[in-house]
Amino acid sequence: MTVLRGDATTMTAGDPASLPGRFRGFMAGFPSGVAIVTTTDRRGKQWGMTCSAVCSASVDPPTLIVGIRAASPTLQALLDSGRFAVNLLHERARETAELFASADPDRFDLVAWEHDSGYGGPHLYEAAHSVADCRVSQSVLVGPQRMVFGEPFRISTLAETRPLLYGLRRYGRWSAHG
Repeated sequence: MTVLRGDATTMTAGDPASLPGRFRGFMAGFPSGVAIVTTTDRRGKQWGMTCSAVCSASVDPPTLIVGIRAASPTLQALLDSGRFAVNLLHERARETAELFASADPDRFDLVAWEHDSGYGGPHLYEAAHSVADCRVSQSVLVGPQRMVFGEPFRISTLAETRPLLYGLRRYGRWSAHG
């Protein structure tokens, strides 16, 4: 059912075919920061993907939620290893965000990163302003997405800069004028 009020359109659950598209548009109007979730599988191969579905679940204990497509190979590596890193991107990292949103299998060959055994996943030190290394505490399947709960065990600040934003289906910068 669609109800018009002035120039507003209201969709209800009675019209399920168009509700997912309307919901996607609704969420596009809610800008968020941009992150790249990284992990390393048991063979030592790096995996990563751009993600704007990141939020805090709790401050005590510190817990993040990361939404990842259930069919993602990054998700499988992350769940197998039980660890991951959330690289929060700075405003000059749009190209890196686009690279990790692509299907390019050589993405880690094209960016600066480092990894050691104490990390949850590779740190993208030139593209990220902060990194949270996390242990998987649980995950929940919601439709075609898996919500992964991660408890940070290390947080690193790499640069004092403004975050890269994503909303209305495009990248943007934090305005200096507020």
